[in-house]
Amino acid sequence: MASPAEAYIGPGAGFAIASSLFVIVWTMFLAFLTLLLWPIRWLIRSIRGRRAFAKAKVRRLVILGLDGLEPSLAEKFMAEGKLPNLARLAQRGSYKKLGTVTPPLSPVAWSTFLTGVNPGKHNIYDFLNSDRRTYLPNLSSVSIHPPTKSIRLGKYTFPLNKPEIRLLRKGKPFWNTLGEHGIFTSVIRVPITWPPEKCRGVVLSAMCVPDLRGTQGLFAFYSTRPAGPERTGGEQIVVRREGHLVRSELIGPDNSVKEGAGAMKVPFTIEIGKGKADAMLTIGDESYALRLGEYTPWIIVKFSAGAGVKVNGICRFLLLSIEPEFELYVTPINLDPEHPAMPISFPTAYSTYLAKRFGSYATLGLAEDTWALNEELIDDDAFLEQCVSIDAEREQQFFDALNNTRRGLCVCVFDGTDRIQHMFWRYLEPEHPANPRNLRPDYQPNGHEKTIEELYIRMDKLVGDTMKKTLDQDGDGETMLMVISDHGFSPFRRGIDLNRWLIENGYMTLKPDADANAKYLVNVDWSKTRVYALGLAGMFINQKGREAQGIVEPGEEMRRLKAEIISKMAGLKDPKTGDVAVTKVQDKEICYKGPFRETAPDLVIGYNRGYRVGWDTAIGKITPEVFHDNTKAWSGDHCIDPDLIPGVLFCSHKVLSDSPRLMDLGPTSLELFGVGVPENMDGVPLEIQVGGAA
Repeated sequence: MASPAEAYIGPGAGFAIASSLFVIVWTMFLAFLTLLLWPIRWLIRSIRGRRAFAKAKVRRLVILGLDGLEPSLAEKFMAEGKLPNLARLAQRGSYKKLGTVTPPLSPVAWSTFLTGVNPGKHNIYDFLNSDRRTYLPNLSSVSIHPPTKSIRLGKYTFPLNKPEIRLLRKGKPFWNTLGEHGIFTSVIRVPITWPPEKCRGVVLSAMCVPDLRGTQGLFAFYSTRPAGPERTGGEQIVVRREGHLVRSELIGPDNSVKEGAGAMKVPFTIEIGKGKADAMLTIGDESYALRLGEYTPWIIVKFSAGAGVKVNGICRFLLLSIEPEFELYVTPINLDPEHPAMPISFPTAYSTYLAKRFGSYATLGLAEDTWALNEELIDDDAFLEQCVSIDAEREQQFFDALNNTRRGLCVCVFDGTDRIQHMFWRYLEPEHPANPRNLRPDYQPNGHEKTIEELYIRMDKLVGDTMKKTLDQDGDGETMLMVISDHGFSPFRRGIDLNRWLIENGYMTLKPDADANAKYLVNVDWSKTRVYALGLAGMFINQKGREAQGIVEPGEEMRRLKAEIISKMAGLKDPKTGDVAVTKVQDKEICYKGPFRETAPDLVIGYNRGYRVGWDTAIGKITPEVFHDNTKAWSGDHCIDPDLIPGVLFCSHKVLSDSPRLMDLGPTSLELFGVGVPENMDGVPLEIQVGGAA
């Protein structure tokens, strides 16, 4: 799953406008071409399809991903009879724990799933990576560069080519290999698939799809209260109430067409007490009823750059308070799936098709706004409603893909399991520092003690509905169903400031005039620093010739330094609890193999259950203490020792292999369809009891 660090560095604003004209025209052209060529393509696919499945053991493989489903909870709830469908699937076929990756972060794990290789070959080690030239964090999975050619007409500048949106994940998705052998695939919201790659089928991208402003999700909070402290993951906009009227504006991406125009904005008004609603929202020519504590549907917002250039986004409004203060929350402005400002699917028209069929839907990679809850701007109920509604959108898309994929591969990932466990784990443990009863003396139970249990029951129903649409309809041998998670889940009670530990042990030095609130390692004296930490995965050596101000010689000096830190940090104990907080520290040279190993953190930290890298370490902010209580709503995590956090594998057929791994599922899929496994894959096909050819 997704890390909450505020250093989810977005690719920057402005690129959405630069690409919008190209995308709109190209989408219309592709849609027309698809309709024109459909009869011919259908005939060719029919002929090729008969040959493609000649060696297949199954006619259809369905992989349902439930991000972060925890084995111990699944086993507990199955034993209590609360997950009858997962229990039935296990009884019919198999249930096993599924080995994850190092580190067990969602972008790393799902990249391994879809490529079948270790991170040394797919180049994803974290949500963030360290820019060795600047020591700043950047997004690890994608880079965006503006158009290189443009034409100026008066005060307007028009791009002549598209911006470069480059996927930094390496390796070939196993479904592309299937496509090369004539097997059709439907891939719905699998993380690290943006920008979407061509395939023989359809892809709807997920994690790392930005919002319209180019960030990984920036909410807006409108209030008559004075501006408070900086809001992580969003911004507060102070408004005035004029009688029953509040006026403000939505802030969009920068206007790169008109010089000096700044950010594009769309004005809106809210009239309190109008009609039968608590308030009425008016944007442009449209009005929408607002009721306290209820989200609006997705509302299409059109930003104008002038000269006929418009960019669409969608967002939802939540009226939080009218008296004594006015408060309004607005979700990050998602790309409009019907008219996306940049491609979010393959073919480009696929996102439009889904929007036409089911209405607007969340497109942001990290669509559930965890930071708005962490910042206590929305409450538990409002966040949970987001998660449930987004899962409902995903379910429509998934079942539509199932209906349209009668033969081949259909894979879909649901994120709600990950996001809800991140934010509600505190309710499972009465002694958790973030449990409301430990933070508020007047706390009264609100029913969320059962939220995670209800989540698992809801996902079990999804599994049951999937079984009805596949196994029960198709009969034995027609379809194989796998239900998987990329990792499990664990409490996050205490955070560790790795940089403070490095300072106390003589590996890092701060400048004499260090600002205690500074981020991004700006306080560090690089001339006296040998090691630093950034992101969620581990630590980097300040290597000479690699880092901009490196001082550690590569070779023997670096090897000795890494061995010394491993010896000191492995087994690190928490002085408050006496528990081991760090179970192991791994050298990247040992845990990764492949051409992209150099990108990885030099040392990867394996935390014990209950621990994780501290919030501030992730963004390069250094605190006074090594250990900190975690009192944020984000109270569960999985960025720990991978041996402690396996995922799950439920399969409709008997899995005979003893220790299945996430990286084995790609090769297994290829073998099930009679396709040879590429030599560069690290995973191996699982031994599964299957009947004759489908």
